[in-house]
Amino acid sequence: MNTYIHSVSLDKEKCTGCTTCLKHCPTEAIRIKDGCAVINPDRCIDCGECIRVCPHKAKRAVSNSFSDMEKFKWRIALPAPTLYGQFEELEDIDYCLQGLLDMGFDQVYEVSQAAEFVSEYTRLLLKTEGVKKPVISSACPVIARLIALRFPYLKDNLMPLLPPMEIAAMKARERALKEHPELKSEDIGICFISPCPAKASYVKNGFGSYKSAVDLVVPISEIYFKLINSMKREITPVPVSRSGVIGISWATSGGEATAIFNDKYLAADGIENVIKMLDQIENGMIPQLEFIELNACTGGCVGGVLTVENPFIAKARIQTLRRYLPVSQNFLNEDERYIPDDCFFQDVPAYKPISRLSDNIGESMRMMTDIQNLREALPGIDCGACGAPSCRAFAEDVIKGERSADACVIRQNERLKSK
Repeated sequence: MNTYIHSVSLDKEKCTGCTTCLKHCPTEAIRIKDGCAVINPDRCIDCGECIRVCPHKAKRAVSNSFSDMEKFKWRIALPAPTLYGQFEELEDIDYCLQGLLDMGFDQVYEVSQAAEFVSEYTRLLLKTEGVKKPVISSACPVIARLIALRFPYLKDNLMPLLPPMEIAAMKARERALKEHPELKSEDIGICFISPCPAKASYVKNGFGSYKSAVDLVVPISEIYFKLINSMKREITPVPVSRSGVIGISWATSGGEATAIFNDKYLAADGIENVIKMLDQIENGMIPQLEFIELNACTGGCVGGVLTVENPFIAKARIQTLRRYLPVSQNFLNEDERYIPDDCFFQDVPAYKPISRLSDNIGESMRMMTDIQNLREALPGIDCGACGAPSCRAFAEDVIKGERSADACVIRQNERLKSK
Protein backbone atom coordinates (compact mmCIF):
# COMPACT_ATOMS: atom_id res chain seq x y z
CA MET A 1 0.00 0.00 0.00
CA ASN A 2 1.42 3.38 -1.00
CA THR A 3 1.84 5.75 1.94
CA TYR A 4 3.92 8.38 0.15
CA ILE A 5 2.05 11.68 -0.20
CA HIS A 6 2.62 13.09 -3.68
CA SER A 7 2.59 16.68 -4.88
CA VAL A 8 1.77 15.97 -8.52
CA SER A 9 -1.88 15.38 -9.28
CA LEU A 10 -4.14 14.93 -12.30
CA ASP A 11 -7.22 16.94 -13.28
CA LYS A 12 -9.27 14.30 -15.11
CA GLU A 13 -11.63 16.89 -16.60
CA LYS A 14 -8.77 18.49 -18.53
CA CYS A 15 -7.01 15.27 -19.55
CA THR A 16 -7.60 14.13 -23.14
CA GLY A 17 -5.39 11.04 -23.04
CA CYS A 18 -2.99 12.55 -25.59
CA THR A 19 0.00 10.44 -24.40
CA THR A 20 2.40 13.42 -24.18
CA CYS A 21 3.02 12.86 -20.46
CA LEU A 22 3.21 9.12 -21.08
CA LYS A 23 6.24 9.53 -23.32
CA HIS A 24 8.09 11.93 -21.03
CA CYS A 25 7.67 10.28 -17.61
CA PRO A 26 11.18 9.09 -16.64
CA THR A 27 9.95 6.25 -14.40
CA GLU A 28 7.08 5.06 -16.63
CA ALA A 29 4.63 5.93 -13.87
CA ILE A 30 1.84 6.97 -16.27
CA ARG A 31 -0.60 4.86 -18.27
CA ILE A 32 -3.58 5.87 -20.41
CA LYS A 33 -6.72 3.99 -19.41
CA ASP A 34 -10.23 4.70 -20.68
CA GLY A 35 -8.96 7.81 -22.45
CA CYS A 36 -7.41 9.38 -19.36
CA ALA A 37 -3.95 9.38 -17.76
CA VAL A 38 -3.44 7.36 -14.59
CA ILE A 39 -0.41 7.97 -12.34
CA ASN A 40 1.07 5.03 -10.46
CA PRO A 41 1.95 6.49 -7.02
CA ASP A 42 4.55 3.79 -6.35
CA ARG A 43 6.57 4.88 -9.38
CA CYS A 44 6.05 8.65 -9.30
CA ILE A 45 9.07 10.67 -8.09
CA ASP A 46 7.33 14.09 -8.28
CA CYS A 47 9.85 15.39 -10.81
CA GLY A 48 7.15 17.49 -12.48
CA GLU A 49 8.00 16.48 -16.05
CA CYS A 50 4.33 15.69 -16.74
CA ILE A 51 3.38 19.17 -15.50
CA ARG A 52 6.00 20.69 -17.78
CA VAL A 53 4.92 18.91 -20.98
CA CYS A 54 1.14 18.54 -20.61
CA PRO A 55 -0.43 20.68 -23.38
CA HIS A 56 -3.80 20.78 -21.62
CA LYS A 57 -2.56 21.73 -18.12
CA ALA A 58 -4.14 18.57 -16.75
CA LYS A 59 -1.22 17.94 -14.36
CA ARG A 60 -0.70 20.31 -11.48
CA ALA A 61 1.37 20.65 -8.35
CA VAL A 62 -0.33 20.30 -4.97
CA SER A 63 1.19 22.79 -2.55
CA ASN A 64 0.20 25.41 0.00
CA SER A 65 -1.08 28.91 -0.63
CA PHE A 66 0.31 32.15 0.77
CA SER A 67 -2.97 32.65 2.65
CA ASP A 68 -2.24 29.49 4.69
CA MET A 69 0.37 31.49 6.61
CA GLU A 70 -2.36 33.51 8.32
CA LYS A 71 -2.88 30.84 10.98
CA PHE A 72 0.59 31.50 12.44
CA LYS A 73 1.48 34.37 14.78
CA TRP A 74 5.04 34.68 13.45
CA ARG A 75 5.62 34.11 9.74
CA ILE A 76 9.05 33.26 8.34
CA ALA A 77 9.88 33.18 4.63
CA LEU A 78 12.60 30.91 3.26
CA PRO A 79 13.26 32.15 -0.29
CA ALA A 80 15.08 29.71 -2.56
CA PRO A 81 17.95 31.39 -4.45
CA THR A 82 16.05 30.60 -7.65
CA LEU A 83 13.57 33.34 -6.68
CA TYR A 84 16.14 36.07 -7.35
CA GLY A 85 16.53 35.01 -10.98
CA GLN A 86 12.85 35.62 -11.73
CA PHE A 87 13.04 39.43 -11.65
CA GLU A 88 14.30 41.66 -14.43
CA GLU A 89 17.14 44.07 -13.58
CA LEU A 90 17.33 43.05 -9.93
CA GLU A 91 20.69 44.46 -8.84
CA ASP A 92 20.33 43.89 -5.10
CA ILE A 93 18.86 40.87 -3.31
CA ASP A 94 17.76 43.13 -0.48
CA TYR A 95 14.98 44.56 -2.66
CA CYS A 96 13.50 41.07 -2.84
CA LEU A 97 13.96 40.38 0.87
CA GLN A 98 12.38 43.71 1.84
CA GLY A 99 9.50 42.96 -0.52
CA LEU A 100 8.81 39.70 1.32
CA LEU A 101 8.67 41.57 4.62
CA ASP A 102 6.32 44.14 3.12
CA MET A 103 4.10 41.30 1.88
CA GLY A 104 3.38 40.24 5.44
CA PHE A 105 6.26 38.02 6.54
CA ASP A 106 7.77 38.88 9.92
CA GLN A 107 11.18 37.41 9.20
CA VAL A 108 13.21 36.22 6.22
CA TYR A 109 16.00 33.64 6.28
CA GLU A 110 17.76 33.04 2.98
CA VAL A 111 18.11 29.43 1.88
CA SER A 112 21.24 30.58 0.04
CA GLN A 113 22.76 31.50 3.40
CA ALA A 114 22.10 27.99 4.70
CA ALA A 115 23.53 26.63 1.43
CA GLU A 116 26.86 28.21 2.32
CA PHE A 117 26.86 26.35 5.63
CA VAL A 118 26.05 23.10 3.81
CA SER A 119 28.93 23.75 1.38
CA GLU A 120 31.27 24.13 4.36
CA TYR A 121 29.92 20.93 5.92
CA THR A 122 30.34 19.09 2.61
CA ARG A 123 33.99 20.06 2.43
CA LEU A 124 34.48 18.69 5.94
CA LEU A 125 32.56 15.51 5.11
CA LEU A 126 34.71 14.77 2.06
CA LYS A 127 37.80 14.87 4.27
CA THR A 128 36.30 12.37 6.73
CA GLU A 129 37.67 8.83 6.67
CA GLY A 130 35.25 6.05 5.80
CA VAL A 131 32.95 8.19 3.64
CA LYS A 132 31.90 6.20 0.58
CA LYS A 133 32.79 8.02 -2.63
CA PRO A 134 31.68 9.42 -4.90
CA VAL A 135 29.38 11.26 -2.52
CA ILE A 136 26.06 12.04 -4.25
CA SER A 137 24.32 15.25 -3.22
CA SER A 138 21.03 14.79 -1.37
CA ALA A 139 19.84 18.38 -1.97
CA CYS A 140 17.41 17.45 -4.78
CA PRO A 141 14.55 15.36 -3.30
CA VAL A 142 13.78 13.85 -6.72
CA ILE A 143 17.24 12.30 -6.84
CA ALA A 144 16.96 10.97 -3.30
CA ARG A 145 13.61 9.29 -4.06
CA LEU A 146 14.87 7.98 -7.41
CA ILE A 147 17.82 6.31 -5.70
CA ALA A 148 15.50 4.78 -3.09
CA LEU A 149 13.30 3.32 -5.84
CA ARG A 150 15.75 2.28 -8.55
CA PHE A 151 19.35 2.40 -7.38
CA PRO A 152 19.61 0.65 -3.98
CA TYR A 153 23.35 0.06 -4.31
CA LEU A 154 23.93 3.82 -4.31
CA LYS A 155 22.10 4.54 -1.04
CA ASP A 156 25.38 4.54 0.89
CA ASN A 157 26.77 7.14 -1.53
CA LEU A 158 23.97 9.58 -0.76
CA MET A 159 25.28 12.51 1.26
CA PRO A 160 23.88 12.23 4.81
CA LEU A 161 23.48 15.99 5.24
CA LEU A 162 20.15 17.77 5.39
CA PRO A 163 19.45 20.10 2.42
CA PRO A 164 19.81 23.90 2.81
CA MET A 165 16.03 24.30 3.10
CA GLU A 166 16.04 22.28 6.34
CA ILE A 167 19.13 23.97 7.78
CA ALA A 168 17.54 27.35 7.03
CA ALA A 169 14.28 26.31 8.73
CA MET A 170 16.06 25.16 11.88
CA LYS A 171 18.22 28.29 12.15
CA ALA A 172 15.27 30.60 11.40
CA ARG A 173 13.11 29.01 14.12
CA GLU A 174 16.01 29.13 16.58
CA ARG A 175 16.56 32.83 15.86
CA ALA A 176 12.87 33.67 16.20
CA LEU A 177 12.58 31.91 19.58
CA LYS A 178 15.73 33.62 20.82
CA GLU A 179 14.72 37.13 19.73
CA HIS A 180 11.06 36.72 20.70
CA PRO A 181 10.86 34.64 23.92
CA GLU A 182 7.12 35.27 24.10
CA LEU A 183 6.65 32.97 21.10
CA LYS A 184 6.15 29.22 21.26
CA SER A 185 7.44 26.92 18.55
CA GLU A 186 3.89 26.21 17.34
CA ASP A 187 3.29 29.95 16.90
CA ILE A 188 5.96 30.07 14.20
CA GLY A 189 5.12 29.23 10.60
CA ILE A 190 8.03 28.57 8.23
CA CYS A 191 7.24 28.93 4.54
CA PHE A 192 9.62 27.69 1.86
CA ILE A 193 9.20 29.50 -1.47
CA SER A 194 9.77 26.63 -3.85
CA PRO A 195 10.71 26.22 -7.52
CA CYS A 196 9.48 22.59 -7.71
CA PRO A 197 6.74 20.25 -6.41
CA ALA A 198 9.26 17.72 -5.09
CA LYS A 199 10.04 20.05 -2.18
CA ALA A 200 6.37 19.94 -1.17
CA SER A 201 6.53 16.13 -1.20
CA TYR A 202 9.69 16.24 0.88
CA VAL A 203 8.01 18.41 3.52
CA LYS A 204 4.92 16.17 3.64
CA ASN A 205 6.83 12.87 3.86
CA GLY A 206 10.15 13.74 5.46
CA PHE A 207 13.23 11.72 4.58
CA GLY A 208 13.48 8.30 6.17
CA SER A 209 12.65 8.89 9.83
CA TYR A 210 13.43 12.61 9.59
CA LYS A 211 10.47 15.00 9.69
CA SER A 212 10.79 18.33 7.96
CA ALA A 213 11.19 21.56 9.95
CA VAL A 214 9.29 23.45 7.22
CA ASP A 215 5.56 24.02 7.75
CA LEU A 216 4.39 25.18 4.30
CA VAL A 217 5.62 25.14 0.73
CA VAL A 218 4.38 27.92 -1.56
CA PRO A 219 5.26 28.02 -5.29
CA ILE A 220 7.47 30.77 -6.66
CA SER A 221 4.82 31.26 -9.35
CA GLU A 222 2.29 32.33 -6.69
CA ILE A 223 4.64 34.54 -4.68
CA TYR A 224 6.07 36.22 -7.80
CA PHE A 225 3.09 38.40 -8.68
CA LYS A 226 2.49 39.45 -5.08
CA LEU A 227 6.16 40.15 -4.55
CA ILE A 228 6.65 42.18 -7.72
CA ASN A 229 3.94 44.57 -6.48
CA SER A 230 5.52 44.95 -3.02
CA MET A 231 9.11 45.48 -4.18
CA LYS A 232 9.87 49.21 -4.07
CA ARG A 233 12.77 49.80 -6.43
CA GLU A 234 12.75 53.56 -5.78
CA ILE A 235 13.58 53.13 -2.08
CA THR A 236 17.01 51.86 -1.03
CA PRO A 237 16.39 48.72 1.07
CA VAL A 238 18.02 47.95 4.41
CA PRO A 239 21.03 45.66 3.73
CA VAL A 240 20.02 42.39 5.39
CA SER A 241 21.20 39.75 2.90
CA ARG A 242 23.74 37.30 4.29
CA SER A 243 24.50 35.37 1.10
CA GLY A 244 27.52 35.29 -1.17
CA VAL A 245 28.40 33.86 -4.56
CA ILE A 246 28.50 30.30 -3.20
CA GLY A 247 24.96 30.38 -1.80
CA ILE A 248 23.35 32.13 -4.79
CA SER A 249 25.05 29.71 -7.19
CA TRP A 250 23.10 26.78 -5.74
CA ALA A 251 20.20 27.93 -7.93
CA THR A 252 21.94 26.61 -11.05
CA SER A 253 23.51 23.30 -12.00
CA GLY A 254 27.12 23.06 -10.84
CA GLY A 255 26.76 25.68 -8.13
CA GLU A 256 26.83 23.18 -5.29
CA ALA A 257 29.65 21.10 -6.80
CA THR A 258 32.03 24.01 -7.47
CA ALA A 259 31.64 25.15 -3.84
CA ILE A 260 33.56 22.11 -2.56
CA PHE A 261 36.79 23.71 -3.89
CA ASN A 262 37.83 20.41 -5.41
CA ASP A 263 38.19 19.53 -9.09
CA LYS A 264 37.12 15.90 -8.60
CA TYR A 265 33.45 16.55 -9.11
CA LEU A 266 30.72 16.13 -11.69
CA ALA A 267 27.43 17.99 -12.17
CA ALA A 268 24.55 16.75 -14.34
CA ASP A 269 21.04 18.11 -14.82
CA GLY A 270 17.87 16.99 -16.59
CA ILE A 271 16.14 13.85 -15.34
CA GLU A 272 17.04 11.70 -18.37
CA ASN A 273 20.71 12.64 -18.05
CA VAL A 274 20.57 11.98 -14.33
CA ILE A 275 19.20 8.45 -14.80
CA LYS A 276 21.95 7.65 -17.31
CA MET A 277 24.50 9.03 -14.87
CA LEU A 278 23.18 6.93 -11.99
CA ASP A 279 23.32 3.83 -14.19
CA GLN A 280 26.97 4.51 -14.95
CA ILE A 281 27.82 5.20 -11.31
CA GLU A 282 26.13 1.98 -10.22
CA ASN A 283 28.03 0.03 -12.88
CA GLY A 284 31.36 1.63 -11.92
CA MET A 285 31.76 3.28 -15.33
CA ILE A 286 32.83 6.74 -14.17
CA PRO A 287 36.28 8.17 -13.34
CA GLN A 288 37.49 8.51 -9.76
CA LEU A 289 35.39 11.36 -8.42
CA GLU A 290 34.71 12.62 -4.91
CA PHE A 291 31.43 14.48 -5.36
CA ILE A 292 28.50 14.28 -7.76
CA GLU A 293 25.77 16.90 -8.02
CA LEU A 294 22.57 15.79 -9.76
CA ASN A 295 19.57 18.01 -10.52
CA ALA A 296 16.34 16.62 -11.92
CA CYS A 297 15.45 19.89 -13.64
CA THR A 298 17.33 21.18 -16.68
CA GLY A 299 19.68 23.94 -15.62
CA GLY A 300 19.23 23.14 -11.93
CA CYS A 301 16.54 24.60 -9.66
CA VAL A 302 16.04 27.53 -12.07
CA GLY A 303 14.37 24.94 -14.33
CA GLY A 304 11.71 23.96 -11.80
CA VAL A 305 8.12 23.81 -13.01
CA LEU A 306 6.89 26.20 -10.30
CA THR A 307 8.98 29.11 -11.58
CA VAL A 308 7.80 31.81 -13.99
CA GLU A 309 10.96 32.67 -15.93
CA ASN A 310 12.79 30.80 -18.67
CA PRO A 311 15.56 28.86 -16.86
CA PHE A 312 18.32 30.15 -19.12
CA ILE A 313 17.27 33.75 -18.58
CA ALA A 314 17.02 33.13 -14.82
CA LYS A 315 20.51 31.62 -14.88
CA ALA A 316 21.89 34.69 -16.66
CA ARG A 317 20.29 36.95 -14.04
CA ILE A 318 21.79 34.89 -11.23
CA GLN A 319 25.21 35.30 -12.86
CA THR A 320 24.69 39.07 -12.98
CA LEU A 321 23.75 39.17 -9.29
CA ARG A 322 26.89 37.26 -8.37
CA ARG A 323 29.14 40.07 -9.64
CA TYR A 324 28.33 42.29 -6.69
CA LEU A 325 28.68 39.65 -3.97
CA PRO A 326 31.57 38.31 -1.87
CA VAL A 327 32.51 34.66 -2.30
CA SER A 328 30.73 33.75 0.94
CA GLN A 329 29.42 35.45 4.05
CA ASN A 330 29.15 32.29 6.12
CA PHE A 331 32.59 30.77 6.62
CA LEU A 332 32.94 28.71 9.79
CA ASN A 333 35.31 29.86 12.50
CA GLU A 334 38.17 27.59 13.53
CA ASP A 335 36.32 26.49 16.66
CA GLU A 336 33.19 25.73 14.59
CA ARG A 337 34.82 23.49 12.00
CA TYR A 338 32.65 20.48 12.63
CA ILE A 339 29.27 19.27 11.41
CA PRO A 340 26.51 19.61 14.06
CA ASP A 341 24.64 16.39 14.80
CA ASP A 342 21.28 17.95 13.92
CA CYS A 343 22.50 18.57 10.36
CA PHE A 344 22.60 14.84 9.59
CA PHE A 345 19.71 12.58 8.70
CA GLN A 346 20.01 9.26 10.46
CA ASP A 347 18.64 6.94 7.80
CA VAL A 348 17.47 6.88 4.21
CA PRO A 349 14.07 5.70 2.95
CA ALA A 350 13.70 1.95 2.67
CA TYR A 351 14.35 0.48 -0.78
CA LYS A 352 11.06 -0.01 -2.63
CA PRO A 353 11.75 -1.68 -5.98
CA ILE A 354 9.41 -0.40 -8.65
CA SER A 355 10.12 -3.17 -11.16
CA ARG A 356 9.72 -6.27 -8.96
CA LEU A 357 7.41 -8.72 -10.68
CA SER A 358 6.85 -11.12 -7.79
CA ASP A 359 8.06 -11.83 -4.27
CA ASN A 360 8.97 -15.33 -5.46
CA ILE A 361 12.25 -15.46 -7.40
CA GLY A 362 11.16 -18.43 -9.50
CA GLU A 363 7.90 -16.74 -10.46
CA SER A 364 9.78 -13.55 -11.30
CA MET A 365 12.13 -15.43 -13.65
CA ARG A 366 9.18 -17.07 -15.41
CA MET A 367 7.43 -13.74 -15.82
CA MET A 368 10.61 -12.14 -17.18
CA THR A 369 10.80 -14.85 -19.83
CA ASP A 370 7.14 -14.33 -20.76
CA ILE A 371 7.66 -10.57 -20.98
CA GLN A 372 10.64 -11.00 -23.28
CA ASN A 373 8.77 -13.44 -25.52
CA LEU A 374 5.78 -11.09 -25.81
CA ARG A 375 8.07 -8.11 -26.35
CA GLU A 376 9.65 -9.83 -29.35
CA ALA A 377 6.19 -10.43 -30.82
CA LEU A 378 5.23 -6.76 -30.56
CA PRO A 379 5.95 -4.14 -33.28
CA GLY A 380 8.64 -2.42 -31.22
CA ILE A 381 7.77 1.11 -32.34
CA ASP A 382 6.78 2.40 -28.88
CA CYS A 383 3.85 4.36 -30.29
CA GLY A 384 1.97 4.66 -27.00
CA ALA A 385 -1.40 3.92 -28.63
CA CYS A 386 -1.93 1.01 -26.22
CA GLY A 387 -1.70 3.34 -23.26
CA ALA A 388 1.78 2.19 -22.17
CA PRO A 389 4.95 4.22 -22.79
CA SER A 390 6.80 1.43 -24.63
CA CYS A 391 6.31 -2.07 -26.00
CA ARG A 392 8.43 -3.39 -23.13
CA ALA A 393 6.18 -1.67 -20.58
CA PHE A 394 3.08 -2.96 -22.39
CA ALA A 395 4.41 -6.54 -22.31
CA GLU A 396 5.04 -6.22 -18.59
CA ASP A 397 1.50 -4.89 -18.00
CA VAL A 398 0.05 -7.84 -19.93
CA ILE A 399 2.06 -10.49 -18.08
CA LYS A 400 1.16 -8.89 -14.74
CA GLY A 401 -2.51 -9.14 -15.75
CA GLU A 402 -3.10 -5.41 -15.83
CA ARG A 403 -4.25 -5.25 -19.45
CA SER A 404 -5.12 -7.46 -22.43
CA ALA A 405 -2.64 -8.30 -25.18
CA ASP A 406 -5.37 -7.26 -27.65
CA ALA A 407 -4.80 -3.61 -26.63
CA CYS A 408 -1.91 -3.34 -29.12
CA VAL A 409 -3.46 -1.32 -31.96
CA ILE A 410 -0.76 -2.25 -34.47
CA ARG A 411 -1.30 -5.97 -33.97
CA GLN A 412 -5.06 -5.49 -34.26
CA ASN A 413 -4.61 -3.70 -37.59
CA GLU A 414 -2.32 -6.44 -38.87
CA ARG A 415 -4.88 -9.10 -37.97
CA LEU A 416 -7.65 -7.15 -39.70
CA LYS A 417 -5.53 -6.78 -42.86
CA SER A 418 -4.72 -10.48 -42.88
CA LYS A 419 -8.44 -11.29 -42.79
